[in-house]
Amino acid sequence: MYKKSINAFSEAKKFIPGGVNSPVRAFKSVDSTPVFFEKGKGSKMIDIDKNEYIDCVSSWGPLIFGHANETIINSIIETSKNGTTYGASTEIETLIAKKIVDLVPSVEKVRMVNSGTEATMSAIRLARGYTNKEKIIKFSGNYHGHGDSFLIKAGSGAVTLGLPDSPGVTKNIAKDTLIANFNNIESVEKLFNDNSKNIAAVIVEPIAGNMGLVKPQKTFLQELRNLCNKFKSVLIFDEVMTGFRVAAGGAQELYGVHPDLTTLGKIIGGGLPVGAYGGKEEIMNLLAPEGPVYQAGTLSGNPLAMSAGLTVLNLLENKVYEKLEYISKKIEDGWNENIIETKTKAHIARVGSMMTLFFSDKSQINNYNDALELNTKQYAKYFKSMLNMGVYLPPSQYECLFLSTAIDENDIDHLIKSNKKALEELKWVVYF
Repeated sequence: MYKKSINAFSEAKKFIPGGVNSPVRAFKSVDSTPVFFEKGKGSKMIDIDKNEYIDCVSSWGPLIFGHANETIINSIIETSKNGTTYGASTEIETLIAKKIVDLVPSVEKVRMVNSGTEATMSAIRLARGYTNKEKIIKFSGNYHGHGDSFLIKAGSGAVTLGLPDSPGVTKNIAKDTLIANFNNIESVEKLFNDNSKNIAAVIVEPIAGNMGLVKPQKTFLQELRNLCNKFKSVLIFDEVMTGFRVAAGGAQELYGVHPDLTTLGKIIGGGLPVGAYGGKEEIMNLLAPEGPVYQAGTLSGNPLAMSAGLTVLNLLENKVYEKLEYISKKIEDGWNENIIETKTKAHIARVGSMMTLFFSDKSQINNYNDALELNTKQYAKYFKSMLNMGVYLPPSQYECLFLSTAIDENDIDHLIKSNKKALEELKWVVYF
């Protein structure tokens, strides 16, 4: 069933570290061999062995309209006819910047970069330049890309592989990164009180998506806003995942809390590499060439990504979120029924089209410590069962599902039936 993928992985390992260019793709946490893909269309992906899957990952979020959407593909093709990059300014950069400013409540100016990691690294530098302070606060289990400052008690692939701290991160960098507990405002208050004059920024995933989906508790985000105001620190929302995914204006629109800076990525590239950071004009104007904080990028704002991203943002205006909510809720309800019927120790967390099925005795996951208690062995067995039934899920318990508008009623039906069968198989494997 996966013969060609097994051979492809073996060949890849000869030339690529671990055989992959991003660790979670190695399927290590699900004790399996990665699948190699050759094609995607709509809600489906096809691997090199010609197996077909309903895609519930959407390239980790960007493909909100599914694979090979004709409108988006055509925009890339038409733009490419005039060239791929110029290393100079184009009008389309202004058009997408204006669109982002129009949609995201707190953003007054925006700078394009090439990845979410670039966006978060640049936002931190800008916050330090603005405040003339050095330390940042991040949260255990929040993942903000692979910048040195962030690989301390990180989520995503770091926790998946059991590597919350990475060799190569120096002690001097680590000492400037203070760790708080997500959904625990007291832990943040203590760090502020102990370092009251030297905290440049608090960076947070407003909806955590890298230890599975973890929602912010009712007042958590507003209390972060209040603390940053009190201590004159910059509040950064990492909305690389949630931006344009949970709402047109991201999590900040959903919860009504506005940060000083916002990092974006994924959806705004239409499936091409992209990142962005934006916020208050007063802060953004410190960036070179207007100000002294330096940041640059050869391919930043390249025409292909800008064209694809602008097309996506324009398409988002057509009742997309209503459709995504319908699809996502129907899957959630069906899976919940399956959990009850099979008496599985599991529950679902969902915000919009982001969702995680947690294998846990707990009824809710609130933070990193809760996440570390998840039954990853059960998830691995569940993942393989679903894969064999033609459903592609995140190859890690600590990652979110990202659903697309391309999922239709037949897909939903298959997802619910496959989920029930996988849970039944899991129960047999685990208990008998």
